[in-house]
Amino acid sequence: MIYEPREDSVLLKKWVKKLVKGKVLDMGTGSGVQALAALEKTKDVLAADINPECVEYVKKKGVNALQSDLFSNITEKFDWIIFNPPYLPEDLEEPEDSKLSTTGGVEGNEILLEFLLRAKAHLNTNGKILIVISSLTGEAEELFTDYSWKELETQKLFFEELTVYELSLKEDLYFRK
Repeated sequence: MIYEPREDSVLLKKWVKKLVKGKVLDMGTGSGVQALAALEKTKDVLAADINPECVEYVKKKGVNALQSDLFSNITEKFDWIIFNPPYLPEDLEEPEDSKLSTTGGVEGNEILLEFLLRAKAHLNTNGKILIVISSLTGEAEELFTDYSWKELETQKLFFEELTVYELSLKEDLYFRK
């Protein structure tokens, strides 16, 4: 199953078009909407997804893509890493094929936490992360312990709030990478 763009994707895409440049990674690419938006600004874009169906789908759209469970198959560093993480708490009734794009773990934030931990090694000096997070994930700022962050925009929906953040490593962490 390919995650089709919804409100979270549209909100994030707006900021991708405004901010990204240089070498870009679209983590969890899904339909490739963020990678395609980034390609309007730079030609150095890599899309990654755990789902092989998504990887093949975005390759057909002309995007350089590879299958990877977060950073497991990625060795490079990037100026921008884009991520629209799956953020819903596990629902035992949900079909397995849709869980890849919607479920962030038992609590809903486990994939996000793993991403934030591993992304540090894949940011160039002064590299940034552009991420959209739902209020259903909990207090996102509490998860950003190693990052300086800026809230770019919040969109209120009927059942949640979506917020786009720009993250960068705290300066002292550049020296520990």
